[in-house]
Amino acid sequence: MQQPVTDSGYSWFRLLLTLLVATVANAGMWAIIVIMPAVEAEFATTRADAALPYTLTMIGFALGNFVIGRAVDRFGVTLSLICAALAIVAGLGLAILSHSIAMLSLAQLLVGFASAVGFGPLIADISHWFVRRRGIAVALVASGNYLSGAIWPMVLAGILQDSGWRAVYAVMAVVTLVCVIPLSLALRRQVPEDARDAAQLASSLNAQSSGLSPRTLQYLLGLAGIGCCVAMSMPQVHIVSLCVGLGFGPAVGAQMLSLMLLGGVGSRIVSGLLADRLGGVRTLLIGSILQCIALFLYLPAGSMVSLYMVSLIFGLSQGGIVPSYALIVREYMPAKEAGARVGFVLMATILGMALGGWMSGQIYDLTGSYQWAFINGIVWNGLNIAIMIWLLNRSRPRAPRMAVQPL
Repeated sequence: MQQPVTDSGYSWFRLLLTLLVATVANAGMWAIIVIMPAVEAEFATTRADAALPYTLTMIGFALGNFVIGRAVDRFGVTLSLICAALAIVAGLGLAILSHSIAMLSLAQLLVGFASAVGFGPLIADISHWFVRRRGIAVALVASGNYLSGAIWPMVLAGILQDSGWRAVYAVMAVVTLVCVIPLSLALRRQVPEDARDAAQLASSLNAQSSGLSPRTLQYLLGLAGIGCCVAMSMPQVHIVSLCVGLGFGPAVGAQMLSLMLLGGVGSRIVSGLLADRLGGVRTLLIGSILQCIALFLYLPAGSMVSLYMVSLIFGLSQGGIVPSYALIVREYMPAKEAGARVGFVLMATILGMALGGWMSGQIYDLTGSYQWAFINGIVWNGLNIAIMIWLLNRSRPRAPRMAVQPL
């Protein structure tokens, strides 16, 4: 009897390896948040300028999701991972040598670009190996980004306190080389063409129900992604700086960030299970509404205990949003273009994170408070909710129910 290609034992083993790669490859995205107060103090700059390296990181991360996603479509995931790992190490090395905000920002642009291999490209790759359980598979791989954010800030905070932020980056460079390249060699197997063709047929049927072309839907999802992630960026990017400003210290902020992101991991897993029943559009709408409620809860929070609680609530609320975009792409768009299409939409979400991180810093500098920054996020979140409601009313997305394709 022939073994199935999708939803097989190998599919789950590949998912585990992919999750490990994502947890390491995404570290550069989160380390810059941990070192932001140290960078602000070393270079004697404003809060907005100190957030500039993060903004450049996210711009690079956004572009990397699209460019590396296209590379995965053409060259496969293994070669893309190897090249990206080497680029991450090069970017971290340049950051270590930085003696200005401008030089650090340029180095972070490269780090962000290469680190993107651990997000959209891996999500697109694993989506080919699952049909009936695609929602949970995509959610688990996307959780590698949050696991990275939950684990690395805690690990790196001690190194930062004892040896400075440059030592933090040296450790990250070594870990990336030792882990990512060997694991990438275990992901060389490709999905057979007949399985891709079957997925192509299913996405075409869903696309017809929406009445939107793939390009139009792609741009619409990109706009929605910017809206939700401008909102998402306020707590994720500025929680450490918020805690420093309130006198709680960077270590407490790093703990809140880790708690938030661990909650996001749980949220992504639950959302993945939900998406296998409801589809990507409904799952995304639920997550976006819950995120908006959580942002409102930050407004009255000011004590350490309340911020811990709201940060956990926020993580539990919004974790499933970004993976849902990838599911919508796979439900409605050509399977053979998954890397590029998923990469474009996730690029838009990350640009929203970059814009929101910078915008929140500017609002803080103008007002001396993060209250208006949270309100700004709530308004952008409303844009995302409106788009998802419109899309849901226009079409009736279906969770995939295709038969597993044999070899």
